[in-house]
Amino acid sequence: MLIPYFLITIPVIGLIAWLIFRKRSTLNGSKRTINAGYRSLLDGHVNYYHKLNKRDRKRFESSIADFLADVNIEGVGTEITDLDRVLIASSAVIPVFGLGNWRYTNLTNIILYPDTFDENYQFEGENGRNILGMVGGGYMNGQMLLSRAALLKGFSAMAGKGNTAIHEFVHLLDNADGATDGVPESLMQHEYAAPWLSLMHREMHRISEGHSDINPYALTSEAEFFAVASEYFFEKPGELQSKHPELYQQLSQIFRQNTLGQVFKSHI
Repeated sequence: MLIPYFLITIPVIGLIAWLIFRKRSTLNGSKRTINAGYRSLLDGHVNYYHKLNKRDRKRFESSIADFLADVNIEGVGTEITDLDRVLIASSAVIPVFGLGNWRYTNLTNIILYPDTFDENYQFEGENGRNILGMVGGGYMNGQMLLSRAALLKGFSAMAGKGNTAIHEFVHLLDNADGATDGVPESLMQHEYAAPWLSLMHREMHRISEGHSDINPYALTSEAEFFAVASEYFFEKPGELQSKHPELYQQLSQIFRQNTLGQVFKSHI
């Protein structure tokens, strides 16, 4: 049976209009907001947010709301507080804040422990490793495990160059191309991968020789180097730029952020 031409074109035109509207809505960003209590927690506990201008604060808040809508957070032996939610979401948003409307498609659930846990996801034991945070694999795929003690420390004056939660979210970014290998190909052009690897290996050699202030845990692998260096980039950008200017510049390009001046390259 032949269908009249106008009956075909009307649905097609409607579909095109809907796609255009959807694209424009995506480009305009999220309209979600957070409550005043969350805003107060951000201002009091998240130094990164505190340094943002008014426009970027609003964008950060919307990103926080989007993350909390997308990802489930639950506690093991502890009740989840508003501060837990705000700090976890901030840890997720900070590394991707220069990347537009990024979504962690490889994360569905975050499990918060009161303190450290072992490789069997149990509370810390006498013979087990004392783990502060990890991204699950295998049957735990899509899960992130965090220690509340480490989460709180990462946003305290005692943090130094470290932030465990940011470290774990950087692993997720690294894994977005299918491999957790320290080379986040989803965030960098192909021609920059080899220079980045070369820089990592030079710096890892300096660490092994005792000539670098980067946490020696970075020697574990290229993936751990990337995560540890990223903690440094977000926690102590001035110190990183002073002591490791080439590393600072490379990370600034990868994350599209100038953490010294809170300039976001995607918005320049």
